[in-house]
Amino acid sequence: MHWSDVVVESLREHEVWHATYVPDAINWQVLSKLEADSAFTVIPASREEEAVGIAAGIYAAGGRAAMFMQSSGFGNTINALAQLLTGYRIPVPLFIGMRGGLSEFNEVQVPSARPIPAILDTLHIQHYAPEREDEVQKYVDGAIELAYASRMPVAILWYAQLVGAKRATS
Repeated sequence: MHWSDVVVESLREHEVWHATYVPDAINWQVLSKLEADSAFTVIPASREEEAVGIAAGIYAAGGRAAMFMQSSGFGNTINALAQLLTGYRIPVPLFIGMRGGLSEFNEVQVPSARPIPAILDTLHIQHYAPEREDEVQKYVDGAIELAYASRMPVAILWYAQLVGAKRATS
């Protein structure tokens, strides 16, 4: 099963029926499948911190939401992650498409992606990065379960080793 199908099934099994996002080519592999499935409500946001707020609001209303973003927009979420999600112990599975790694063609993606694991550590947000398709279910199921058991956000980082690199076209 493709890694993106595993994510969709894991969200379904854990009754995470809402997804909020800022457009991203990596996560679109999941989001396009969620949009095509009437069981899910997929909510676009104009900025990453808006998506965090939407996910928090869904939780406050008794629902569950996952948030999807690209690494280049992660910096926009730091205050919302620190003050809202961790401050109020709001569980949101975070799916971050990591640019700036192996085979990256756009050098401006590198500086914003490199510090993300350290920033997550500083915020006490656990994070995991499956590297092979056979690891995806274990990590995604575990991250979602941990988020709701601990009432804290938990992040899954998608690196090129798993999802493929975004390459320049000639």
